[in-house]
Amino acid sequence: MKKVAYYTLGCRLNFAETSTLAYRLQQVGFEKANPRDGAAADLIVVNTCAVTEQATAKSRQQIHKLVAEHPKAFVVVTGCYAQIAPDQLAERVKGIDLIVGTEYKGEGILTLLGDLQKRDEPLVYRTPYRDIHTFHGGCSADDRTRHFLKVQDGCDYFCTYCTIPLARGRSRNGSIAELVALAHDVVEKGGKEIVLTGVNIGDFGRSTGESFFDLCRALDRVEGVERYRIGSIEPNLITDEMIHWIAEESRRFAPHFHIPLQAGTDEVLRLMRRRYDTALFAHKIHLIREVIPDAFIGVDVMAGMRGETAELFEQGYSFIQSLPVSQLHPFTYSERTDTKALEIRPIVPMPERHERTARLVALSDEKLRAFYRQQMGRVSSVLWEQPPLRKDGTYAPMHGFSDNYIRCQRSFDAALVNVCQEVTLSHELVETNQGPAILVGEGG
Repeated sequence: MKKVAYYTLGCRLNFAETSTLAYRLQQVGFEKANPRDGAAADLIVVNTCAVTEQATAKSRQQIHKLVAEHPKAFVVVTGCYAQIAPDQLAERVKGIDLIVGTEYKGEGILTLLGDLQKRDEPLVYRTPYRDIHTFHGGCSADDRTRHFLKVQDGCDYFCTYCTIPLARGRSRNGSIAELVALAHDVVEKGGKEIVLTGVNIGDFGRSTGESFFDLCRALDRVEGVERYRIGSIEPNLITDEMIHWIAEESRRFAPHFHIPLQAGTDEVLRLMRRRYDTALFAHKIHLIREVIPDAFIGVDVMAGMRGETAELFEQGYSFIQSLPVSQLHPFTYSERTDTKALEIRPIVPMPERHERTARLVALSDEKLRAFYRQQMGRVSSVLWEQPPLRKDGTYAPMHGFSDNYIRCQRSFDAALVNVCQEVTLSHELVETNQGPAILVGEGG
């Protein structure tokens, strides 16, 4: 069998799409290689990200590394970077054989592989973003216990700082009937948790005349799924009605929300061309906290957007600090080609951007630990994951997430992998490579 190695950068959607491609390659005779075990790969697939300049640089570094480690492998680069700047990729990274834009998903890539003969110059297959209309759906598992159900792709928003519409095309989606069928498939495979993914999932329905709320209600009726998580949803697209439904009627949607804010002042939100203001955002957060007191609320925040003066940043920081959220996901603004933000002044110096990001990271850590302390002593349902096998043949402690996204840790028990267990969250925090976790005793 031919061996294939995968490397994915960026968002959950990229990971879901890599997993779907891996399944299809397996069906036609490819076996997954593990580069860490020294296995040589015949085919390498790198799914890239282009959300920031740092992301594109990391993509290039990873491709360089894989080409050096597998000089005879046929190298395919796909994802957002491949869509936005294929010529730059071909020029700056040698050893790539095939560059595939975001329109060529799954079967599309399979038809382009040929006989895997190395090339002097890469072949490039890229559809202009205005012509990307096809929805390539799928539901795939990660290396843990959750499944990712792709419900939507593309975006019509064109925020001034963002290249995602250029990389992913216009908003489009699968039908509710198709997605419900995929959820049933997850149950057949023994899956317990499904994460709904997409670029702008609250905009679901552009292709089919349906709504995201209708999709959620249909998925909620699928027997056998323990819980769903909503990957991320814009504040203007999660309705009050839906928040109340999750709190009062839904049987399977977890009390876990990821809602992008991006900036804490109306002035910067307008520069970004976001479709809400701070009053609407605060209303959504306070409503969630009122009707679901133990809900986990994660928030994306950008630091150093053009036009964000020091005074505006301080105002925004105070606003974010006042919100009863559980965790922040800060990132640094990065200039992107072909975006309207390049016309905005003043420009925040890069050291100042990093300093602001660091302050937001520290605030996030403070909020996350405070949220964990509030949850101590609570009874919760934890879905346990398979831990890694150590070099000495023993297993590391196992981790899992509660319904409201509390990371928990306990000693390894093979019988609990992919099992939802009722536990009492202790009053002891432990540190992991992924951040803090609450320790759970042997008896749960």
